[in-house]
Amino acid sequence: MKRPVFTILFSLLLTSSFAQIDRVMQKTKSIKSTTTQTPNDSNPAAQKNGAPRKDSLGFEHRDDAKDSINITYRYLDSTRRNTLDSSINDFDNYFPVPSFWQYLGNNGAAAFPLIFQPYTKAGWDAGFHSFDVYKFTLENSKFYKTTRPFSSLSYQLASGKEQMLKAAHTQNPRPNLNVGFDYRLISAPGLFTSQNNNHNAYRLYGNYQGKRKRYNAYLIVVGNTIRASQNGGIRNDSFLLDPNSKSRFSVPVNLGNDIKFTSNPFVTTISTGNTYKDFNFFFRQSYDVGKKDSLIINDSTTEYLFYPKLRAQYSLSTNSYQYNFIDVWPDSAIYKDWYNIQIDRPRDTFTRAEKWKLINNDFSLIQFPDTKNTAQFFLAGITYQSIRGTLRSGDLSDHNIIIHGEYRNRTRNKKWDVLLKGSFYLNGFNGGDYEVAASLSRYLNKKLGDVHLFFTNVNRTASFIFDNRSSYNLGNNNNFNKENITSFGATATNTFFTLGFRNHLLTNYTYFSDYYHSTQYSKPINLLQVFAFKKLRISKNWNYYADATLQQTDGASPIKVPLFFTRGRLAYEAKLFKNLKLSTGLEVRYYTAYKANNYSPLISQFVPQDTFILKNLPDVSLFVHFRIKGFSGYVRGENLNTVSVKNGFGFVNNNSAVPHYPTQGALLRFGIQWWFVN
Repeated sequence: MKRPVFTILFSLLLTSSFAQIDRVMQKTKSIKSTTTQTPNDSNPAAQKNGAPRKDSLGFEHRDDAKDSINITYRYLDSTRRNTLDSSINDFDNYFPVPSFWQYLGNNGAAAFPLIFQPYTKAGWDAGFHSFDVYKFTLENSKFYKTTRPFSSLSYQLASGKEQMLKAAHTQNPRPNLNVGFDYRLISAPGLFTSQNNNHNAYRLYGNYQGKRKRYNAYLIVVGNTIRASQNGGIRNDSFLLDPNSKSRFSVPVNLGNDIKFTSNPFVTTISTGNTYKDFNFFFRQSYDVGKKDSLIINDSTTEYLFYPKLRAQYSLSTNSYQYNFIDVWPDSAIYKDWYNIQIDRPRDTFTRAEKWKLINNDFSLIQFPDTKNTAQFFLAGITYQSIRGTLRSGDLSDHNIIIHGEYRNRTRNKKWDVLLKGSFYLNGFNGGDYEVAASLSRYLNKKLGDVHLFFTNVNRTASFIFDNRSSYNLGNNNNFNKENITSFGATATNTFFTLGFRNHLLTNYTYFSDYYHSTQYSKPINLLQVFAFKKLRISKNWNYYADATLQQTDGASPIKVPLFFTRGRLAYEAKLFKNLKLSTGLEVRYYTAYKANNYSPLISQFVPQDTFILKNLPDVSLFVHFRIKGFSGYVRGENLNTVSVKNGFGFVNNNSAVPHYPTQGALLRFGIQWWFVN
């Protein structure tokens, strides 16, 4: 763990050092140039205006504009360029788990969205998604365009020795080449036995455009390592108010009780829990045919222009996945009761594991109807996917052949954005799967803002964890039909509010009915969501930010969601002195009581239950966020709602994430983030 952190910090220091050397060299040249100027002693006007004398050393006044930067980014298959968000009023910008998600007790633990989100990807899927929120992916990779090398460093520390380190760097060594990396480390020992989490995620990326702008190449390398201990929840919620259990590691848990508790954040060993690893390599090349042009800048510089009409594009990606569960001291009674697994000897280590490797070769043709608008195009392509698995039941080898197409038109006046895309699995492991998506956005004006409509329909094979051959299939013998998910909705965003709705219709919904039994819901499930966001200006410096979502579904369905979710922030916001920006106040998050899912540690799945209604108090936090130029920081007191005077004063009235999984008590969190131009 220490080696990658040291390497990244050393790289940033080295980059910064070269930048400083370059500035010193430029300053030296400037000084030499100044001291060899023609003497202006004989020029009274020059002396009066403060021009340097021949025998004097001239110093320039620092120009902050020299440290300015113009930086934008876009995602791999997007035509829209975005700017960096430097706002400080929303903690979601600093924390990996969004506010509308819930994690099991501490940073890095399994998490799920309180506002339901169906899984809408056709094709092969292993089925392990409880830690997706912490992962770097190909889809969320950014490609930057910057006038100066840009870096960011951030560090976060919270009670219980919870830490998070993030580092990023990007630069354009040449106008047609961008390279960079992202890194994130999460280390959280936890407050209960067998709750330590340690995650590492890294990403290397680059994109290159040929001198004559006909050839383009993109490279992304992404790796994630998830280490998450599992304790199966506490044995009884009454222990939380026991005066002898204020030190939470003394509270009995279901798994890992015999493991020696340690709060050392550098201990990454998992004695009871999950270790998931993935490695993703993506390389894309394209070559354009079209109209050449050029612009002569001066006698020695020519800017080449190119307007594509047809593009040939080849993409290669390899994806490797490992999913492991281990319990070095399994409790035979728990495994028999929860999973119907017989542990013959008390000290017999229990394990489950499977590995996957996918290789995708894709060839596509892209045609541009409008020569001067590359954001309008037709795409048609075909993909061959190789699938190999190493399972408990033996090795698996299969393939998929996929055809796909897309039409995109973002008009030159940037008022309309149209997207139509689809893919179909001709044959192979997921033969018959398909995806269809359509969206329409319209910019009305500065006052009325944007209106966005969308529609998706996905027909997909149930995730492989439901397959009889899966290493995590514990005695199920099922042959499930394909799932079908239809979603549509609309959003209006303007200076007054954001208002919208989403509707999800799910057929043949596949899920685990308890800790290991899998089943398929025969009836259609309809889930409606209405959401709104409003910033209320109370006075000159006081603002209130209100988020609210209402969601409704059939109470008999296996999808369990809170009826109402809201998050409010009352903040005093001002610019103080010359450069200090401040946002400080109160944050409250609340969702209504509902039959929250259980969590099954072995298969890492959230599973429905009908006997326990989760009733939480609102989560209350006080915060101070600030920014001084490129430096920002925050101090937060979280979970203040857990205060209790029973059996003495303390923050022991914990909320729960799911049944028998308490969240932290009062938590003090602070962090810093530094953006700097090299």
